[in-house]
Amino acid sequence: MSSNNNQHSTPSNLQVLFEDNHLIVVNKRVGDIVQGDKTGDDPLSEVVKQYLKDKYNKPGNVYLGVVHRLDRPTSGIVLFAKTSKALPRLNKMFAEGDTKKMYWAVVKNPPPKESDTLTHWLVRNPKQNKSYAHNNEVPNSKKAVLDYKLIKKLDSYYLLEIDLKTGRHHQIRAQLAAIGCFIKGDLKYGADRSNKDGGIHLHARSLVILHPVQKEPIAFVAPPPEDPVWKACLSE
Repeated sequence: MSSNNNQHSTPSNLQVLFEDNHLIVVNKRVGDIVQGDKTGDDPLSEVVKQYLKDKYNKPGNVYLGVVHRLDRPTSGIVLFAKTSKALPRLNKMFAEGDTKKMYWAVVKNPPPKESDTLTHWLVRNPKQNKSYAHNNEVPNSKKAVLDYKLIKKLDSYYLLEIDLKTGRHHQIRAQLAAIGCFIKGDLKYGADRSNKDGGIHLHARSLVILHPVQKEPIAFVAPPPEDPVWKACLSE
């Protein structure tokens, strides 16, 4: 059931965390887009399709369903459906919040409290590709809720663990910015400088779902990117 066999055939830019007949879970790199967009860059979904095509010597098209997305500058867990049976079940799970999504964020300023629940109303501005957080409901806003806790103090940064309760556009980035906790490298939401790789220190660390076919809980964990700050987060 694990993806350890055929590792040699995995493209160098693809880290497969789990694979079975119905699911494939990968660790997205900073800069990868999950689905094709106007940039015309090769999306992760196509890379995974190619991987499956090569691994199983499949002629013709490979089925792959995109279940959820991660922002381009973010890294971490992305789950795809390999069957048309699994996709609608997974879509329903994500839409109804029956998943447990945990993120890590490295922020510049200490949070106001060691742990807290943040509730905002987000308004998306498609032209700027940005969401604005409001403390009260405003027209065209969507309620956004997350729990955070401070899990590590680094020399110059703070590591927050985030339990995402709703899945809104740029939710974690906008909500943390609203409390003055700018994510490292996130110029769009108030960080003072960018990261060399153009990414931000936001990582989809773990995901727990009910397997769409076997109906058993299944958990995935993704190692963060290789860089000194993430390394410091992982050190004892």
